[in-house]
Amino acid sequence: MNIQKIRADFPILKERINGHQLIYFDNAATTQKPQQVLDSLMNFYTKQNASIHRSIHTLGEQATVLYEQARERVAQFINAQDASEIVFTRGATHSINAVAHSFVLPYLSAGDELVITELEHHSNLLVWQWVCKQTGATLKYIPVNEEGEVQYDMLDSIITARTKFVAICHESNAIGTLVDISRIVQAARAVGAKILVDAAQSAPHQKLDVQAIDCDFLVFSGHKMLAPTGIGVLYVQKNLHDALGPFEFGGGMLYSAQYDSAQYAKMPQLLEAGSPAVAQAVALHAAIDYLEPFLINNQLRTHESQLCAQLIDGLQTIQGLRIIGPVSQIKGFGHLVSFTIDDMHPHDIAAYLDTFAVCVRAGHLCAQPLAHKLGVDSLVRASFYIYNTEQEVHRMVDVLTKMRLP
Repeated sequence: MNIQKIRADFPILKERINGHQLIYFDNAATTQKPQQVLDSLMNFYTKQNASIHRSIHTLGEQATVLYEQARERVAQFINAQDASEIVFTRGATHSINAVAHSFVLPYLSAGDELVITELEHHSNLLVWQWVCKQTGATLKYIPVNEEGEVQYDMLDSIITARTKFVAICHESNAIGTLVDISRIVQAARAVGAKILVDAAQSAPHQKLDVQAIDCDFLVFSGHKMLAPTGIGVLYVQKNLHDALGPFEFGGGMLYSAQYDSAQYAKMPQLLEAGSPAVAQAVALHAAIDYLEPFLINNQLRTHESQLCAQLIDGLQTIQGLRIIGPVSQIKGFGHLVSFTIDDMHPHDIAAYLDTFAVCVRAGHLCAQPLAHKLGVDSLVRASFYIYNTEQEVHRMVDVLTKMRLP
């Protein structure tokens, strides 16, 4: 990977804050966009902008082709069987809610069990709390230990004959834990449970294969992988299409309508009510084209894990600093590092770093129950991506070291 050549593709990296060169370490929240993706947006809005699937004119037909080509590109990217398994949504949160309403809510009954891990982002927690309250099902958790590692030896007691649905993250957005989803999928399949994988933190960093994973649903967001905000992906295995019902209603998701009834469209249009984010889907196509070569042979993962190892080694020299999460795992295959410093609030640490143009995230990272389990109220998180450098990591460690000097 030629990092300097890559960095030249990202205009925002030339920005300066408080007189310092921007260092962007908040990539787990959202990534910056290369010029190629920005150009795809501008090109669409200046040359092909139109409503799709319903406009009988040249622009409408061109826009429809681009939108459906984006769907086909996503299907290829994650090795779906065909493009009908790809639903465009607003993001991973919207995708999870779509599954909850269109499939899980009518699927569960009182006495059933729904299983998640203790690592989950609020997006893969709150909706299942609500679903279980509505249905009378029981929400169960696969626990983590004090390092934030999943306790796989508990699977047999957590996933049982009553388990009907399992929703798991592929990686923790808060502390970087990598989840061995194959072990959980195997346990779920053994009892006939359906499986959703939250790949918001893995799709941007590694090559995914939904057929090899053997999940029923998989979700991710475009804005975490170089694409714009407002576009996400929901993969739905084809053999479940007939079991889905609509969860939003409007144009685009029906075959015909009368005053007293309607016939709904088949997948994927069934779950795409309203005017879709066409430009964003086109830009997601461009983002995948840009990103995918760097996922081959784990080039991006290797780069990110090296930065993680460098940062961890530097942080461990700072007095009173505690790294939160499975350190050896993050050093070997991670893309983010979370930590706390004694007697300093994470927001104060993040604000201090910002004065030197170092952008990090601070708070409970949308995983408040996990933070409390690990004995903290909030954390500082530095997360890396394709354009980050060793020099930037050194700069962050240097700033934090000086901050702790008397």
